[in-house]
Formats: sequence, C-alpha cells, structure tokens
Amino acid sequence: MSAHAPLRKIIITIDGWSSCGKSTLAKQLAGALGYIYIDSGAMYRAITLYFLRNHVDWTKLRAVEEALRNIAIEFIFNPNSGQSETFLNGENVEYVIRDMVVAEKVSEVAAIKAVRDFAVSQQQAMGKGKGIVMDGRDIGTVVFPRAELKIFMTADNAVRVERRFKELYAKNPNLTIEEIKANLEMRDYIDSHREASPLRQAEDAFVLDNSNLTMKEQLDIALRWARERIKGIVT
Repeated sequence: MSAHAPLRKIIITIDGWSSCGKSTLAKQLAGALGYIYIDSGAMYRAITLYFLRNHVDWTKLRAVEEALRNIAIEFIFNPNSGQSETFLNGENVEYVIRDMVVAEKVSEVAAIKAVRDFAVSQQQAMGKGKGIVMDGRDIGTVVFPRAELKIFMTADNAVRVERRFKELYAKNPNLTIEEIKANLEMRDYIDSHREASPLRQAEDAFVLDNSNLTMKEQLDIALRWARERIKGIVT
C-alpha cells in the first residue's frame, strides 16, 4: 500500500443516554472530518410530531403502519446555520421537534417495532456511502453493528438533568428541574427496557464519560479515536 493512498471513509456511531451531548459531539466530529452528520433522534421526533399532529393512535399497529406510509424525512444542509436540518414531508421542523410536548412522547413512539424498522431501513440507506457520523440509541448495536468506530456516551445523572434544564428553560421558563428529572428518568427506563432495539453499550464501543469534560476535550478524544481507526483502513 502506498503511503499516499487515499483514506477510505468510515462509519462512526455515537450512542448513549439522553442529554449526554451526543448530537453536539456528532456534529463537531462530522465537521472536523468533513463527514455527513445524521441525527437519528430527530427522525423519531419527526415521526412523533406527525403522529401527534394527525392524532395517530400508536397503540394500534394498523394506524401506525398507515401513518408511516405518509411520512418522508430528509436532512437538508442549511448554509446559514452550517448544519443539517430536519424536514418532515417538505416542512422544516428542526425547531418544532425539540419541543417538550414531543420530548414527552418520543420514547413511547420510538419503542414501537414498526417505527424502528421504518427508521432503521432509512438510516442504513443513508450510510451506504460511509463517511457519516450518526447518533442515537441503537446505532452501533442495530443500525451499523459493523461500524468502524463506535462511541458510547454517558454522564452523571445530575449533570444530564442540569444540561437538559438549561437547554429547555430558555424556551419555556415555566419548566421545573423536577419535571426535567422525571422526563429523563422515564426516557431512560423506556429506552433501556423496550423490546425493540433497547439502549445498550456495544461490546466494542469506546466509552466516553463527559461529566467533567469541556466540548473541546471530548471532541479531541473522539477525533483521536477516529483518526486511529481511519489510519488503519487505507485502500
């Protein structure tokens, strides 16, 4: 192999608990490597938003399957924000899907097997060309079990609650820290106990506890892991 052979692109997965900063790290890592960032959580949020808006009874499989046939999700790069934004049936819903109303229901919707099958097939298609960073709950275990680099993020519960509170308080000053804590605990339980693709750490994942790390520190660690993996995979 030539020392100047082009580096083959890899798939990087970032899984972990809610409010661990998965999306932040994934966006930074994709930007640093020139990769495409795909927010799998936004897909489930967009599906949840569609269900809520259209009064879909997600306890009934037929209603879920019919609704999924009418859902198209895209990620379109916005040069003004410098980020990919989520589009649901042609509508930019990037900010609507971050609302607490969606956050309270997304784990329930994401636990439905038909919903996960729908999202996973789309995610796998997005990763065919490699050169992507995707974050979520089951990306390294179910969506891309053969990904070249898997990262599992975690942080102390108190730190996660504080981060989530700061993020949402600006949008809704009526929220209490107790509500945020209860929401996170509920999402953790549903995510880790659901039948379809429960949240768990892949055996070959690197664990990144960012309880006491700055964003730059965690990016430096992840970049080192990524470059080590990329370096060993030349064409």
